[in-house]
Amino acid sequence: MSGQESNGRDWSYAVAGRARTPELRELAGEIRGALGRAGFAEAEDHKLADLVVNLIDPDDPKPFRRKARGTFVAALHEHLTLPDDMLALNYPLLVRALANNVLCYVPDHGVWFTTPERGNYRVWADGGLHALAGAVVDRLAPLARSRLVIDNEFLTDLEPELWEGDDITEQIHRAGVRLGHLDLLPSPFPINDLLTERDLRHVMRLYGVGGLSYGNLSARKDEQRFWMSASGVDKTKLEVPGRDILLVSNYDEANGRIVLSVPPSVQPRRVSVDAIEHWMIYQAHPDVGAILHVHAWVEGVPGTEVNFPCGTEELAQSVSDLLAAEPDPAHAIIGLRNHGITATGESLDEILDRITPKLIRQVPMY
Repeated sequence: MSGQESNGRDWSYAVAGRARTPELRELAGEIRGALGRAGFAEAEDHKLADLVVNLIDPDDPKPFRRKARGTFVAALHEHLTLPDDMLALNYPLLVRALANNVLCYVPDHGVWFTTPERGNYRVWADGGLHALAGAVVDRLAPLARSRLVIDNEFLTDLEPELWEGDDITEQIHRAGVRLGHLDLLPSPFPINDLLTERDLRHVMRLYGVGGLSYGNLSARKDEQRFWMSASGVDKTKLEVPGRDILLVSNYDEANGRIVLSVPPSVQPRRVSVDAIEHWMIYQAHPDVGAILHVHAWVEGVPGTEVNFPCGTEELAQSVSDLLAAEPDPAHAIIGLRNHGITATGESLDEILDRITPKLIRQVPMY
């Protein structure tokens, strides 16, 4: 079987795991129907599905083992009453169930989505389970259909005069330190309030990160290239060019890879997953000199409609399109739904001077 969108792409789904209650089983059945109406068809091989709804027991969550890297997994469980802290309930399950999102169904109250960026919001619809399942799939389908651009290609072709960095890498280093002083680098995996030590070790083993900092920053080098912070590194310690700060030199769209120019003598880290967003912004808006992304908020800014995952072409295009609609794209702030903000400016110092008085550290969830 196959399901198609208007672009001719086939999309498939699978429902895995076992429902512990009749209520969750009924919701899962309605979600199957809603996925079919949204253009998805049940995959013959569930491990190769584009979207997997994995029914889990929160006390003993069983991960869904993907075969395909692009499989989007939403772990779904039920809680009979509203918990005191939905984020504290759901967030550890992202790690334990190896899920892209965790969904908690509370009968008569709706479904709460929790994302790796600590997005935590409710999906609700009048009209019973049928309508609720449709609303859930309306949120899930764009995420599953989005294209991740997280692969890197390293070329040892960086000019020797840049091996030790330049004034732009120094600007990025200063800005990272300043973000730390402003307390704008919340820990992505806060050990004391969301994850146990065991879960944190699991995260570090799986992803090679833990206790570091969210956010990313970049500054333009020339018409095409820009320096950008690496992934999985404390942004207050962006010190070594080619390792902590990388020169993005191109985008291999056919293969979905960010191309980086590095020195031959340095073992590079991966560039930030948001490199595709910065690439699209710099290419579409030549007057932008620097870009800053933090998990904070500014009231009254335009925001994306869909909370696409970090590192997707769709999120990058959404932000670039919103910038294009601004009176001054080179000095703008765009909200990323349930996530944070991306700000443009002539330099990182200029951006920080301009936005710091307006920042709200609590990102609204909706």
